[in-house]
Amino acid sequence: MFGRKPKPAEDRAEPQGFLGRLRAKLNRGDSWLTRDLGEMFKGRRIDDEALDELETRLLMADVGVDATHQILTGLHKRVSRNELTDVDALIAALRTAIVEILTPVAKPLAIDATRKPFVILVVGVNGSGKTTTIGKLARHLTDSGRSVMLAAGDTFRAAAIEQLSVWADRADATFAAQQSGADPGAVIFDALQSARSRTTDVLLADTAGRLHSQSHLMEELKKVKRVIQRVDPAAPHEVLLVLDANQGQNALSQAIQFHEAVGVTGLAITKLDGTAKGGIVIAIAQKLRLPIRFIGIGEGPEDFGEFDAEAFAAALVDSK
Repeated sequence: MFGRKPKPAEDRAEPQGFLGRLRAKLNRGDSWLTRDLGEMFKGRRIDDEALDELETRLLMADVGVDATHQILTGLHKRVSRNELTDVDALIAALRTAIVEILTPVAKPLAIDATRKPFVILVVGVNGSGKTTTIGKLARHLTDSGRSVMLAAGDTFRAAAIEQLSVWADRADATFAAQQSGADPGAVIFDALQSARSRTTDVLLADTAGRLHSQSHLMEELKKVKRVIQRVDPAAPHEVLLVLDANQGQNALSQAIQFHEAVGVTGLAITKLDGTAKGGIVIAIAQKLRLPIRFIGIGEGPEDFGEFDAEAFAAALVDSK
């Protein structure tokens, strides 16, 4: 996807390919917000009854009460002005309303080249796809010509260290780890010092997955952040929270708790290829106002890309 060097055709993925896969993954089941609307309202003028049906669809797709209210308020105004005369006009207006919510949070991750290393602390609950996201991000960064080190700060799950090592090899990144059960802060502290001595561009630090409701583990995460700041008071330069889209409204609670604990600066939303209702991305954008850096739609490195508000909105509402 990011073109570090020529690859076989099956391993290449142009940006349009990613957007095409995004559309295919979201245009199915309850993720497709306008599914069947064309048939339901064919030949009918758009009225309050039609908007009531759309409201139900938005809520079922995890768009959330607040974001749904914001969208419907605007659509009702347009209906009262006779601006939405058919279902095509309604769908176009819906897409515009979604873009307006998503655009303010569609902010790519900016690596400050004066920070060596630029430290990205990656956090999230168990099973959110955190370690895989780190691997994909490492690939993205090395493909763009940056040197990267991965720090295996998840020392409680032995498989996590091995998994991260595999991703480091795939991404041509340096790997830093200690034995299973080691103190996470010590692992990341040593990795940061090593990255500084090597003038590595980016340090990606994994952390153990934890439930946002586990206060003692959240305190441990705060400790990891403090340890990092002993080496570089300005670090971490990015705290990237990985959210599983399948968690629905619970993802909002996770984000709030992690943000209060360690100051989240960006989001990566994963597993949009599963049973996820894509509307949760709208709810997250409207409620949290945190930058959405990346989305994941599959297991491969090519199924990971920067968040694009217009492309995402089109994938949710357009039939083709």
